[in-house]
Amino acid sequence: MSRSSIKGPYVDERLMKHVAAAKASGSKATIKTWRRASSITPEMVGLTIGVHNGKDHFPVYITESMVGHKLGEFSHTRKFRSHGGKMAKEQAKTATVASQPATTSVTKPAAKGRKSSKGGGKKK
Repeated sequence: MSRSSIKGPYVDERLMKHVAAAKASGSKATIKTWRRASSITPEMVGLTIGVHNGKDHFPVYITESMVGHKLGEFSHTRKFRSHGGKMAKEQAKTATVASQPATTSVTKPAAKGRKSSKGGGKKK
């Protein structure tokens, strides 16, 4: 559920003080914050904000298209490794084999007139 439009967006006051100071001085230093729930405002555009993801401060460069979103949306808290299983391992193996240069090998043409011994023919 979204925040009421009457209240306006949530922006941490201390974070806004740091943003205003960085804009006034023209500093390009990263502003560290733990306030993942703060909304991105137009004043933040052009700054780099280090958003805490539970372990590190992930640097997020703010652009105009990010305005209105939350800071936490751009600093993921969980590390995606991969979807596991046998099928993923086989696909990874075939991808590495396909990327390697092909070796030239001579193959024998199939013999004419021979039938497979695994069925397919009529039984007498």
